[in-house]
Amino acid sequence: MGPESHGKLAKTTTRTRRRAVPWVLLGLWVAVLALTSPFASKLSDVQHDRAVDYLPASADSTQVAKIQEQLPGGETTELVLVYHRDGGLTAADRETAAQQVDEIAGAGQLTATPRGVPSKDGTTLMYPVASNEPGIDEKLRDEFVHDVRDVARGDGGLSVEVGGPGALATDASEVYESLDGPLLYTTVGVVAILLILIYRSPLLWLVPLAVAGVANYLSMGVAYGLHSAFGTTISGQSTGIMTILVFGAGTDYALLLIARYREELRRIERPYDAMRAALRGCGPAVLASSGTVAAGLLCLLAADLNSSRGMGPMGTVGVLSALVAMMTLLPALLVLLGRRVFWPLVPAFGSRPKERRSLFTAMGSSAGRRPLAVLAGGVVLLGALALGMLNLPGTVKQEDSFVDKPDSVVAMETLAAAYPEQSTQPINVITPSGQADETLAAVRDHDGVAGAERGRSGDGWTEISVVAKDAPQSAGETATIKSLRSELDGSYIGGPSAEQLDLKDTNSSDMKIVVPLVLGSVLLILIALLRSVVAPLLLVAAVVAVWAAALGIGGLVFGPVFGFEGTDPGLGLLSFVFLVALGVDYGIFLMHRMREESLSGKEPVAAALTALRTTGGVIASAGLVLAATFAVLMNMGLVQLVELGFVISVGVLLDTFLVRTYLVTSASVALRRKVWWPGRLSREPEPDPDAQEPPRQPEPVAVP
Repeated sequence: MGPESHGKLAKTTTRTRRRAVPWVLLGLWVAVLALTSPFASKLSDVQHDRAVDYLPASADSTQVAKIQEQLPGGETTELVLVYHRDGGLTAADRETAAQQVDEIAGAGQLTATPRGVPSKDGTTLMYPVASNEPGIDEKLRDEFVHDVRDVARGDGGLSVEVGGPGALATDASEVYESLDGPLLYTTVGVVAILLILIYRSPLLWLVPLAVAGVANYLSMGVAYGLHSAFGTTISGQSTGIMTILVFGAGTDYALLLIARYREELRRIERPYDAMRAALRGCGPAVLASSGTVAAGLLCLLAADLNSSRGMGPMGTVGVLSALVAMMTLLPALLVLLGRRVFWPLVPAFGSRPKERRSLFTAMGSSAGRRPLAVLAGGVVLLGALALGMLNLPGTVKQEDSFVDKPDSVVAMETLAAAYPEQSTQPINVITPSGQADETLAAVRDHDGVAGAERGRSGDGWTEISVVAKDAPQSAGETATIKSLRSELDGSYIGGPSAEQLDLKDTNSSDMKIVVPLVLGSVLLILIALLRSVVAPLLLVAAVVAVWAAALGIGGLVFGPVFGFEGTDPGLGLLSFVFLVALGVDYGIFLMHRMREESLSGKEPVAAALTALRTTGGVIASAGLVLAATFAVLMNMGLVQLVELGFVISVGVLLDTFLVRTYLVTSASVALRRKVWWPGRLSREPEPDPDAQEPPRQPEPVAVP
């Protein structure tokens, strides 16, 4: 066989391999989905939204909740039936209330016969109701609450509401259940619309969207596996955030890859070779991007708050599932579909994109002309916006945590108005049974306590139900809880108000631990990618400024515009982790391309402006998609989700259209080669001694 035959055989083998690789990848994905499918469908079965799934792991209130589950009868579902008439309750109203309570008690699910407590003004009658039948089963709890609500109904001016911790938990769980369906459908719809507008193609938008759907299904299976193997907490909040990250971050990676693939198709004839070049070009940036997000989210494992710690691995699973799908399945599908997938704007081999002055070219020109003025103006603007944090409302109360007030919140408001002289929800004290009498006496003698009753005993522990003199979550009740904790050695103090206090304190301490870990891990990844110290410090400082400005904007609108009475204690920590980890993505896209242009021999200013011109459109599209996916949270019914979605969406938009396009570019132009210090790009290129000097041109001769 001659050399010519060997050459033909090699070309045939290479062509066959090129055709086989995408099909092999497609087959592997089919196998992966077949393996994970049984687990993905079970994720909702292990999703829990009980108090212990959100409370701090080491807090008093968490210990109370855990011990109560072990007491005879298990966890107690506590409700309050509230009967109210503005002009005062009539005899018929009281008779109606007694009949309905008897009917509820007749079902045999209550721990004790309810006793009515009338208000001093005669307008309200409340019946505390408790049952051990649901236990820790959230579905049984919700059924019990709905059964009680079906019986407790008013008419003719008599209002009847069902409140209490159990009713609040049921109303909150219904909001979290809505995340499974509406959140997914809304996210898919928003991403689809944006991709259609970005690509202006009847087919192309479907490919990354379908791949994101596959990645989401994969993440559900992996999340279930993590729960089975390591007991990872699965809550409605973490599941919803995981879905948003898969579609938001995954679509960002797809936008970057497809944009680079389109570039290479104009330069390289075969789609397979063009895709390989595209993956080599943008692969490191995408890997570093996903690495920073994963590293930032995994820092949440250091948090003491159960909900935050559980969100770390869940979010990481979502991001890594999106990365794997977008770097393997998406390229395989694009290669198999060929150039026609871009129809009607097909990038022909050897063609050049239409030359037009883009918005990002204009932005780059303004940043290039006066970099210091642009940088100073941007810093002042972000600083001014950050001052809005001073206007953030205080910690949100339970009754203010719903966007639309459910029955349980209306009941709490009615109770607060009718019983101003005492608390209407209990403080739970768990004390060793051997000192129960002593503890009960100490509690009753406390200045902030209106009354206390001994409850269940078991496993060496005794339960004491305490009623404070002050309203729930007031300064007075908070002082009573803190005082009881300091005075009652060996006892645990819990209940709804104590839980809110622990949430606030733990989020504050978690900030001090998690924030430095996030900044340190992100900084190390950026240093490894960019071979520089100055550029990573610039990017990290930029995203921290964006976080502060976004929170400041929240402070300006949460109360005056949205009418929120408070902010969630975890807003600062969660928004910081997401904005820093996700915001650095766009800095990576920009700076990695800037470094690539510098390595090709361009001067620093030209490299910075070229990087902005070539990546600006992709970064803008990615930012819009990510902001829109997190904005979906603003359509949910809980204040904490609305606030988190708003701050992250605003932060991503600030990062995309102000920080990346103006501030990072202008800082890079001003610093020039110093931005790459101490890497080799920071040094002036040395002249080549072997380079020949160009021949001298003869002097022009004057012609007379």
